[in-house]
Amino acid sequence: MTIYIFDGSLEGLLTAIFEFYERKPGAVQLVSQSHFHPKLLEETFEIINDEAKAQRVWTGLKKKISGDWQMRFYKTYLSETEESFQHLFDFACYIFDNLKGAEVNYGHPSVIAISKMDKSVNREKHRMKAFIRFQETADGIFYAPIEPDFNVLPLISSFFKNRYADQKWIIYDLKRHYGLFYDLEKVEEIKLDYAPVAKSSSVDLPSDVLQEKQELYALLWNDYFKSTNIPARKNMKLHVQHVPKRYWKYLTEKQ
Repeated sequence: MTIYIFDGSLEGLLTAIFEFYERKPGAVQLVSQSHFHPKLLEETFEIINDEAKAQRVWTGLKKKISGDWQMRFYKTYLSETEESFQHLFDFACYIFDNLKGAEVNYGHPSVIAISKMDKSVNREKHRMKAFIRFQETADGIFYAPIEPDFNVLPLISSFFKNRYADQKWIIYDLKRHYGLFYDLEKVEEIKLDYAPVAKSSSVDLPSDVLQEKQELYALLWNDYFKSTNIPARKNMKLHVQHVPKRYWKYLTEKQ
């Protein structure tokens, strides 16, 4: 078996698929650079990203599978798991080696794996849409730090641009060290030299970076939430099922 080592990017993954058909090395294990641990006597090949090769593979997939399945492929890539990278590699090879329509064969392990991961990434995307809470900073920008299980920022960009079109905002992924900034015209990716860090138990920002009235807004919201809560109808099992505890840190009413 040959170990293909790539940088973890989508371009790198697609380039690896191209190199597989170019070199025909037999069985391949795809490993990201950050998870590669050299061993004696194993054959390795380092993937050098090539935009043209990656584009050829992506165009080839587009001709063989539907747009829905291309999106599943992309969302599975955003899961950033080593197992998913291998399944994407195997899936692409399976698609190229068979007639059009092969993606509906749920007996293939990579087809079913991608279908399952697509659902998991979708759930995380929808939960981020529901649970993200902005806090207004002293300079008038609304800021929301997040730490999602998967890299869902590319999937929620349009939603927040349309929903909060009249205010500048930043959604920053603390785990992946990049974010989205909307300047009232467009959304662009950014990296902050200093990202305001929240407490580990919540995403509340330090008071010294918040707009003066922000804490008052949070207090009023908490009071409203408590006044509308009906203790007699409390069902924590159902509540946790719909709002898992790991998302509570995003909710003002849980602080």
